[in-house]
Amino acid sequence: MADFSPVLGSFRNIFHIPDLRRRVLFMLGLLAAYRVGSWIPTPGVDSGALELVFNQQAGTVLGFLDMFSGGNLSRFSIFALGITPYITASIILQLLTVVWPFLERLSKEGQLGRKKINQYTRYLTVGLCLFQSLASASVLERMEAVPPVVPHPGWGFRLMTMLTLTSGTTLVMWLGEQISERGIGNGISLIIFAGIVVGLPSAAHSLWQDWMLGTRSVFTIILLLVMMILVVIGIVIVERGQRRIPIQYAKRVVGRRMYGGQATHLPLKVNSGGVIPVIFAASILAFPSTMGLVFEAEWVQSLATQLQQGYPLYNLIYIAGIMFFCFFYVSIIFNPDEVADNIRKYGGYIPGIRPGRRTAQYIDQTLSRLTAAGAVYLVLVCLLPEFLMTGFKVQPIPLVGPVMDNFLIDNNLDFFTNGLGVTFYFGGTSLLIVVGVGMDTVKQIESQLIMRHYEGFLRKGRIRGRRG
Repeated sequence: MADFSPVLGSFRNIFHIPDLRRRVLFMLGLLAAYRVGSWIPTPGVDSGALELVFNQQAGTVLGFLDMFSGGNLSRFSIFALGITPYITASIILQLLTVVWPFLERLSKEGQLGRKKINQYTRYLTVGLCLFQSLASASVLERMEAVPPVVPHPGWGFRLMTMLTLTSGTTLVMWLGEQISERGIGNGISLIIFAGIVVGLPSAAHSLWQDWMLGTRSVFTIILLLVMMILVVIGIVIVERGQRRIPIQYAKRVVGRRMYGGQATHLPLKVNSGGVIPVIFAASILAFPSTMGLVFEAEWVQSLATQLQQGYPLYNLIYIAGIMFFCFFYVSIIFNPDEVADNIRKYGGYIPGIRPGRRTAQYIDQTLSRLTAAGAVYLVLVCLLPEFLMTGFKVQPIPLVGPVMDNFLIDNNLDFFTNGLGVTFYFGGTSLLIVVGVGMDTVKQIESQLIMRHYEGFLRKGRIRGRRG
């Protein structure tokens, strides 16, 4: 019990500090309100019939989207669209910032410019919500189920769905912004975190039932648990990893006092982007699949099929998307030229590197190598567990696909293409979000404790979140 006393003492200290207590309780209160709203159904939908449809679609893109919405999509609650439209709008605005001079000027105007861009993001979110809610209503009306998912289809149901889902996503977006501003942690990430965590107990119970009923072998369950533990350990190690660039400050005399002369370091995270590149890439991939549910054109259906989990085109675009957003997001949040200029301004230098442009090039080169390593790590964490869940569909590969598929079936290796068939809650993407967001939130709470001269959660060392 003595080993856990510092941790328990740190939790007690949270509630001894009025400001920190308010922030934590505010965050928990808004997350609780979000979960309450997740059980309020959208008018005009038969929840029982919809649940039967989603049970049949558990391993498709619907199951993936349902995971990000925290189960809201399968229940078609007022928060059915989740926070995905806001994430998509943020991606679009950030990409436009690079290519549109107007937004580029706004991004350089400091706090006022960022507020304006955030306002445009909200407007775009509402537009995407209106489109996606109309598409969702149309899809529900076309679903063939007994009893029907929508007992009374028509424009009355569609308009009510558009109003309800758009209002729900706007409320979720506001909750996330309030948590970030007045609570602890990143509000949007915490909402996704809460949606995934609430599904873990039911997924564990489902796994237990599979073992009791004999539908899943003991070897499969042990392999799954070992995979989860290894993924969590790898995430913790890499998320805490950083490259420390040594910086030496020269001595200088100001008046009668001497300043400088000390050595410090510039910490560069291995994975500076955290879970943001994964969420961005997943949101981009979900869009064509969603269009496949709305439009019945042959080429749209073919594209949606090729972009399902486990298919070669899906894996290729997912890998490319993660790597692209890793470099893109790091280029937005970190400016080597600005860092090198600040180091030079305060009389610092990197040993063996000339100040100014050479320092900026050295930092940029080091950061690029770290980002490449972080991108490979994210790809492995996200795709390897999903390969064990859904397999790798070799059939669509031109020329060699059918031959490889027949070879695997003949040699009883069909698990390579079918996977183990477990739920998305055990995937690398969900584990990455849960562990990464949890580390960030604990890091912020610990920083608040240490700032007020309280012990953190660890007696030796400090928890380093994904932002260092």
